[in-house]
Amino acid sequence: MRRVEMLASGPVTRQASGRLVVETRGQGFTEITAEVAGFVREAGLRHGLLTVFCRHTSASLTIQENADPDVRTDLMTALDRLAPRDVPYVHGIEGPDDMPAHIRTLLTDAALTIPLVEGRLALGTWQGIYLIEHRDRPHRREIVLHLAGA
Repeated sequence: MRRVEMLASGPVTRQASGRLVVETRGQGFTEITAEVAGFVREAGLRHGLLTVFCRHTSASLTIQENADPDVRTDLMTALDRLAPRDVPYVHGIEGPDDMPAHIRTLLTDAALTIPLVEGRLALGTWQGIYLIEHRDRPHRREIVLHLAGA
């Protein structure tokens, strides 16, 4: 038997938006879970949906395991295999890491949607929110946050 629990009904009553700037160190994962959760706390909503959107085409977002860092290492190795740097891409004006970065963004996500339940992100026990930098050098990345709910 399936149980359905109504958490909030009616139209969206409140919205909050914000911006998170992430300084990356170059290629790799940067966890942003705490910063996103802080935005949710400040917004004061109890139930709703949070959209997390990356405003770049050579960086992306993901929800992944945050317990064992070997997972992120293996994921970077997989992305290296799927979008290698040593392929002669047509688009190369911004350097050999640029086109692979675009492909890696295509394979991952530019936006995430996360439910908000009882004022908290409904992430699983081992889940964290990450910005993935696909370029080799450090960048300043902008993440837009939008929360709608009650």
